This record gives sequence, structure tokens and C-alpha cells, in this order.
Amino acid sequence: MSFDIHLTGRVKSVVDQTLPALIADLVASGITAQDSSLWGAAAEAGAAHRLGWVEAVSVSRPLVPEIDALRAQYVTAGVTRVVLAGMGGSSLAPEVIAQTAGVPLVILDTTSPGQVLAAIDGDSESGGLEQTVLVVSSKSGSTVETDSAKRAFEAAFRDLGIDPLERIVVVTDPGSPLDETARADGYRVFNADPTVGGRYSALTAFGLVPSGLAGVDISELLDEAEATLLEVAIDSPENPALVLAAAIAGGEPRRDKLGLITDGTHIVGLPDWIEQLVAESTGKNGTGILPVVLLPVSPELDSLPEDLQIVRLVDEANQFHFREHHHGEVLISGSLGAQFIVWEYATAIAGRMLGIDPFDQPDVESAKVATRGLLDARPERSAPAFVADGVEVRTSDPALAASGTIAGVLDALWARIPADGYVSVQAYVDRLRVDRLQGLRELVAADSGRPTTFGWGPRFLHSTGQFHKGGPATGVFLQILERTDVDLEIPGRPFTFGQLIEAQAAGDAGVLAEQHGRPVVTLTLTDPQIEVLTLFEAAQ
Repeated sequence: MSFDIHLTGRVKSVVDQTLPALIADLVASGITAQDSSLWGAAAEAGAAHRLGWVEAVSVSRPLVPEIDALRAQYVTAGVTRVVLAGMGGSSLAPEVIAQTAGVPLVILDTTSPGQVLAAIDGDSESGGLEQTVLVVSSKSGSTVETDSAKRAFEAAFRDLGIDPLERIVVVTDPGSPLDETARADGYRVFNADPTVGGRYSALTAFGLVPSGLAGVDISELLDEAEATLLEVAIDSPENPALVLAAAIAGGEPRRDKLGLITDGTHIVGLPDWIEQLVAESTGKNGTGILPVVLLPVSPELDSLPEDLQIVRLVDEANQFHFREHHHGEVLISGSLGAQFIVWEYATAIAGRMLGIDPFDQPDVESAKVATRGLLDARPERSAPAFVADGVEVRTSDPALAASGTIAGVLDALWARIPADGYVSVQAYVDRLRVDRLQGLRELVAADSGRPTTFGWGPRFLHSTGQFHKGGPATGVFLQILERTDVDLEIPGRPFTFGQLIEAQAAGDAGVLAEQHGRPVVTLTLTDPQIEVLTLFEAAQ
């Protein structure tokens, strides 16, 4: 088998009890037949235009020689550095594909001016702008982060005397604003299947074009996926997608948090892709499944909250030592192509089990609207509640800042976590400069005693952002921002990258606090290199 799943303990009992109904309802074969009625009358019209991913392997095959030929053309011309500008589903799958293959691919899924400049400048190892091709990926064709990156790269290419038409490749849906303008301007355009939603698009042009141009054997990836298609289509207890769906969405009471651990598997970074797929698909109507990306030594594994189901990604799920030492966990192994297929099927099935539409994202737009409003109005930055050790502290509720210390503010925020709640740490910073900030997640999880997610902003807005606003109202939110002198104009726009990322953070905080009543603490680092240590100390 190209995909293995092993269960023990409570989760095995849950699956054994849940599978018969899924099999009797012909859910797996129904998805394969693209039966849009599976998710109820309210979702049927939308689902009818969102099931193309089940045949993505066959639809995408003709793209392979086109992509390979274009890569050969670039390599011959000495253009060997590939940068991908995309958000959410447009970047997360290519990131996993390239990392797993050991192939360099620069991911630009941020509006941090420092990171944008680094993506433009390149480095001595991977090459500079002279050796660079930019892939601009946007399903809607109107993604502000991607459009801004395209504008910046166009200007940078022209400054070097390079024609952007020779160095920018566009991936988008047919008929999108980007499709129309790119074709009119003369760019090379790959159209993706419009019946596939962004987070289900790993095996479409969105996953394959940047990965293939970077040098991944995308034909092999499609072969891996194809080898799994029969397994997931059969209404059988052996169907790994049915088993996985039952494991993550079954049971009463249901465990609504999914601890994702990479432990010895050859696949690199898959939990980040799963996080978007599951959180954005299920986090709506006040319900959902929250993926929490963990390390093999994360604090959650010591406390093991009752509402957290551990899923461990390994190389061989049926190895004895894994079964022996990880009782009660879901152990999963398989090729990358198989993982994409099984998780997509399982997530769609989980949506049916939860009674929601797994193909829409009704709450994502609210943060975008708030961001646009702030960019238009340009209000004065609010004064901090206080400043400690160079860190500006702002809170959605003045009572959170009553202590006058960062540690006290964090304790006050943890005190607002419901018994079944979670902490979301959101870092709107230049991750290339302060990548160690991600270590704050481990400290917060230990200090708060609850499952804790970590997201780089604004990247997570296209991933877990839907869950934060549409899922259970049980989260508390810690934003980390930075004050920096580094900024970059966005050609043709009345705002800079620095102003954009600040508006995105403030817009999301406003929506969470004002529209959803959730507590938000915003810590702005005036010297990120030094003050990260201050945060680490406060969170211990």
C-alpha cells in the first residue's frame, strides 16, 4: 500500500464505531463520483463547482511536459533560482513538495518588507535577481500580497534592464483579473482547474508549476497520488481516507484539536499543509478541527489534553516500536502524493461528519475588508497601554494590561482561555531575521497549559484565519509585531509593504476582538533581535 494508518486505544474504538455509517452511505464512492449532495442542500450548489480535485491527477498530466520544457529553457539561459509569490494553497503545497525533494524554492508568502527585499536580492548560494524567475500564483487573481510582490519584482527586473515578461510566470484561474491582465501584458500563464479550491490544489498547476520549475520530478509525484486513487474510492473499512476521517472527526465527545507530529518521516513540512487544509475546511459555523503543529518533545505531549488527538507522521506506521510506544495515537506513513490524496478525501469526509461545507471560507474576507479600511483611512497608531524593555503592549481589553508587566499580561491572557480553548501566537515579523521566535510556541504551550498554534503573519490568515473567526469561539490571541526602519514601496499603490503588514495585523486583531469578542494582546518589538529574549523570559 502507498499509505498506511495504524490505530490503537480510544481512537481505534471511535473509528470502529464510525466506519459502518460512512460505508453504508457510500461516502467515498460518492466523492469520487463528484456527488455534490453529500454535504447537504445548503452546500450542494457550491460543492458542485469544487470537486475537481478528485480527478486532478489525470487533468494535470498534460501540464508536466509543458513545465519541464519551460524549466529546461530557463536552465539553458542560466535562470536557476525560482521564487514563488503565493498565499495559502498557492504556496503551502509547493513548499512541502520542494522541501521533501530537497530542491531549492524561495517561498514569498508575506508582506514583511525585509523578506520581500531578501527574495528580490537573493544570495550568493542560490543566485541573485539575474538568475531568478518569479512564479506568481493566485487562484482569485486579486490576492493583495501576491499582487504587491509581482509589482515589486517587475520594478526590480526593469531596474536591472531585464524584461519582466521573460522572468515572470503566472498561475491563476481562467478568467480571473490576473489571468486577463497577465495575458494582455504578454506573460506566460498557466491556468488551473477552476473547480478546485485553493487548499485542495496541491496536484494542480498551483502545486506543480513552481515545484516543476524548481526541479522536482512532478511526474513521480502524480504517480504516487495515482497509486492511491483506487484505495480512497472504495466504500470499505480498509479505505485509509474513511479511517482517517473517522479518527479526526468521530467520537463523542469529539476531540476537536489535532496534534500533528513529524517523527522520522522523509516528508518535510507536511503538517503546515495539513493545518490549512483541515482548519480552513472545517472551522466554520462554530465548529471545526484545529490542527496544532507539534515537535516530538512539545509540552502538549506531557499534559495530553483530553480534547487533543495526536497524529504522528512516520516512515513506517506498522513498525512495532511505533505501535508499542505511541498507544492511542494515529500513526500515518505514505508517499507525499498519497498523503495529499488521503488527507483531501478525509477532510471532505470530516466536513460531512461535522455538518459543514468543507469547500467554502465564509469568514476569511472580514480581515481583508478591515485591512482595506485601515489602508484607506490611515488612522494614527494607538498609544500602547505601556512599554516594557522596549516592547510596546496593546490589549483589546484594558484589564489585560493592569499588571503593567509583560509576564502579567500573558498570565491575564491565559486566564481568559476556556477549559476547551487554545492559544494562537501570530508573528507579523521578518522571519528570516527572527526565525527563533517560533520557539515561543513551546514556552507558551507550557506556560498556558493549553494547545498552542503558531503562525507567521499574514501567511496564517490564508490558513488558520478562517478557524479563528468561524470555528469555536475558544481562542485567545497573541500578536507579535516589529518596528523596523526597513520598508519598500509597492509600485502603483499608495501604501508600502510596511504599512500593509501593519494594517493586516491591526485589521485581524480588530475583527477578532470587535466582531467575535476574543481577547487579543499585541506586543510590538522595537528591536526584535534583542526583545525576542524578553518574550521568552516572560513566557516561562
